[in-house]
Amino acid sequence: MSETTVASGPATMTFSRYGDVTAALADPALVPPPAAPGATPGTVAWLRSAVARFSSGEPHARRRALVLADLERLDPARLRVAAAGGFEPDVRLRVVRVLAAELGLADPEAVARDVATVARAYFADTPDDPAADVAVARLLPAMGDRDEETAANRIGLLVQACDATAALVEGARRHEDGPAGVLRTDPPLRTMRRLAARATEVGGVAVPAGTQVLLDIAAAQAGAPEGVALTFGAPPRSCPGRSQAMVIAEGILYGASDPADTETPPASDLDKGELASLVPEMVDHVLALAAGWTVWDGRPIVNADGRTYAPHKAVRRITDHLLDHLAELDARLVGEPTEPDHWHASNVTTPADLAPFTTADLDEARSRLTRLAGIWSRRIAALPDGQLDDSPGAGWSFRQIVCHVSGAGYYYADSVGSPADAADCPADATGDLTNEPMETTR
Repeated sequence: MSETTVASGPATMTFSRYGDVTAALADPALVPPPAAPGATPGTVAWLRSAVARFSSGEPHARRRALVLADLERLDPARLRVAAAGGFEPDVRLRVVRVLAAELGLADPEAVARDVATVARAYFADTPDDPAADVAVARLLPAMGDRDEETAANRIGLLVQACDATAALVEGARRHEDGPAGVLRTDPPLRTMRRLAARATEVGGVAVPAGTQVLLDIAAAQAGAPEGVALTFGAPPRSCPGRSQAMVIAEGILYGASDPADTETPPASDLDKGELASLVPEMVDHVLALAAGWTVWDGRPIVNADGRTYAPHKAVRRITDHLLDHLAELDARLVGEPTEPDHWHASNVTTPADLAPFTTADLDEARSRLTRLAGIWSRRIAALPDGQLDDSPGAGWSFRQIVCHVSGAGYYYADSVGSPADAADCPADATGDLTNEPMETTR
């Protein structure tokens, strides 16, 4: 690990080592630079003085609670579906529009435009942007709450999601490991600032009262443990909207389909005949397991990844997944755009998913899946060999898609498993089957 890096300027210190940065973020003596007092109400300067981001102590706790209350109203599955829908080349507007709509604000499009205007001045040392001030004045009544502090922190939530989430999406489009890789190697938020409210020390280095402290998040991230993303801060002021930002980013990047679709299929050297048999072999495996599901006791099954499944849900996902990628393959073969993705996928467990799985349901599943497997097998067998890897249109190669849908089918079926497995697997203790944890790998 590198030595502590301290660069001194006029009452300024910069820290770039992971341990020093996290210590500084946890130090109550180091606070966010406070907003200037006496700002005109309804301006950007006033907004900064009224939000959790630029406050500390009791005001910060009170205002953070307002933000948390808004975030708790957001359904992750709905956020992902909303983020996947529509088209908007400006990712910032798309991010804010999704949040505004899910918060129930009256005109999400207008709110998104005004928030984007405010965002360009929000983090400035001396916000002086008349257009941004006008946008704040419009946003206050648009937040749907007469309490100005509540309205201000709702604006703050939207503003802070605007550029940062958009940067996460844009970075993930360039990074081979998607959002996780961006957070690890190229964090959207590269620096944080603190002010020493009283004398303290960081990494054994004295920090006098009044010192401006710059925390180099991008450099410190290199020393962070696996899974820690400093762009979302650190305790006790970790960003409360991390999960919502990730869900929205994944919806924009990958659509609303099952999060399993975010994992790139492994390379395969199977010949065309072997490739054409993958989906039928998977369906044979599924139906062999499904023959035992008629004795399922009705208790939801939580798999090793913490996702809830049931026999009908597994059949639903396998069927929808095969249809989804079959439609993609067909569209790409004729040079048409693929259908926008609005699947709820595994992110919800519906009442129909929890119905008893009868012998008649098994017969229906057998007919449905066997026919789908035949379509996949014939379609792959009819493709020219060159198109398996050099496939038309944007997206995974057709070879990768076949491997993907086959592997995912095994995953869904094995999540239910045999009747003995299901009997030993505990039900979801929370009883909440509509908000499963979002995963980025199967």
